[in-house]
Amino acid sequence: MHCRHHRGGLSINVQTETGITRLGPPARALSHAFWHGRSVRAQLLIVVVVIEVIAGLLAGAVMVIRARSSTQVEIAASMELAQLLVSEAVTLMQQEVPAEKFLADLSSPLRLIRHVRIVVKDATGALLPMRPLVSGSDPAPDVRAPSWFAALIAPPIAIDDVPVIVNDQRIGTVEIVAEPRDEIAEAWGNTVALGIVVSVVNLAVIVILYVLFGRVLDPLTGVAYGLADLERRNYRVRLPPPKAQELAAITERFNALAHALDAARAENEALNHRLITAQDDERKRTALELHDEVGPSLFGLEANASSIAGAVAGLPDSVGAKLKELVSDSLAIIEHLQVINRSMLNRLRPMALGHVPLRDILSELVQDRARQQPRTAFAFGADRLVRSYGEAIDLTVYRCVQESLTNVIRHAQANEVSVAVREASDEGYTGEERSTQLTLTVRDNGRGIDPTAPTGFGIRGMQERVQALGGSYKVESEAGRGTCVQILIPLAHRTPPA
Repeated sequence: MHCRHHRGGLSINVQTETGITRLGPPARALSHAFWHGRSVRAQLLIVVVVIEVIAGLLAGAVMVIRARSSTQVEIAASMELAQLLVSEAVTLMQQEVPAEKFLADLSSPLRLIRHVRIVVKDATGALLPMRPLVSGSDPAPDVRAPSWFAALIAPPIAIDDVPVIVNDQRIGTVEIVAEPRDEIAEAWGNTVALGIVVSVVNLAVIVILYVLFGRVLDPLTGVAYGLADLERRNYRVRLPPPKAQELAAITERFNALAHALDAARAENEALNHRLITAQDDERKRTALELHDEVGPSLFGLEANASSIAGAVAGLPDSVGAKLKELVSDSLAIIEHLQVINRSMLNRLRPMALGHVPLRDILSELVQDRARQQPRTAFAFGADRLVRSYGEAIDLTVYRCVQESLTNVIRHAQANEVSVAVREASDEGYTGEERSTQLTLTVRDNGRGIDPTAPTGFGIRGMQERVQALGGSYKVESEAGRGTCVQILIPLAHRTPPA
């Protein structure tokens, strides 16, 4: 056997006396389509069917051999019986019946012997006509077997000639010819009946095995669906343990894996929440220091500069002009620092957060971006919002809107932007308590997001904030048709606001 490498795959060349037989990729493709591409249930059923076919062929071969042997024995016995009857008939009748009448009547009783055919000839070898049998004594109609079955069963044709001698004179001959047709027909009938019974039983077995394999392998389908849930990050899925020990071990390991992933996700969310909380706390302290330290200091500098400007007004022009210019520059610098301080305070933490309704804070943020980008149409909508959902949720929603609008202004090249915030209730609830969630949608009609572009720190920050609250962050974008950012944050069971 020789192996050769060809482009596109490995082909196996089997050297024979007549040439080379090549088993290449088509044979492997056929094998994959017939066997490897099927389900476990189908493979098991194919194995069972192949075993049954092999067993049926072996059983058929045994039946043919036994039927052939029994037919030979039966034909040999019938031939011996016919010979014995002919000899006895000749011995009993030759003294009482004339020879011609004896030959004419000889074939009638012998015609009832099974598996043989009787032919009576006179002394010259001419066939004598056979008289009809008495009504009701005809043998049963012959049922013929197929020719191929008869060829497998039929023994060699045997012919015996028994001479009829009366008074030491040969008056004729009785020819006994073996006729296995009725024995073959009987064997064929038995084979057909047995084949029907075996086929019905095998069909019932295949149906039972099909149902049984389905019930046994059904937990594997559950494992496949469970793995799909894990792929979708649904780590709370659990599989019921099946009765089969092997499959029960698999489902037990699956449930342990899902529990470990759920615990790891919960731990990561807790760590992420602690990290974000620590960042927000640090920003809050920095904002408070800027507000309580830098703000009053800048206000004091502005007051002192204003006082100096009032004092300089009484000086002569030769001295006061220069001082007025210096004081005016100082006031401009102080005012610029105050603007920077307020901008830093808003970036670190909106001071109005927790004191002003969330709807008003978000509306002011959108209006501020609209003033910065007059060529872009901004729209804002809020539905069923309460005054505040707590510092963590309020700050997360504010940061997500802030970062989303910043990304639209920097990258989207859009002329329409809409921001919608609403509190939606789940369908399932008990009494007046409902499981609610806060939904934020930011949509633009810009150029969309390049799928090959890496994820920025702003988007990652939004994802981490939302996931730390147990929510979900989803971005849908299509080239030339804009981008939609959808954020869902679950809320505690609460009564919808009036």
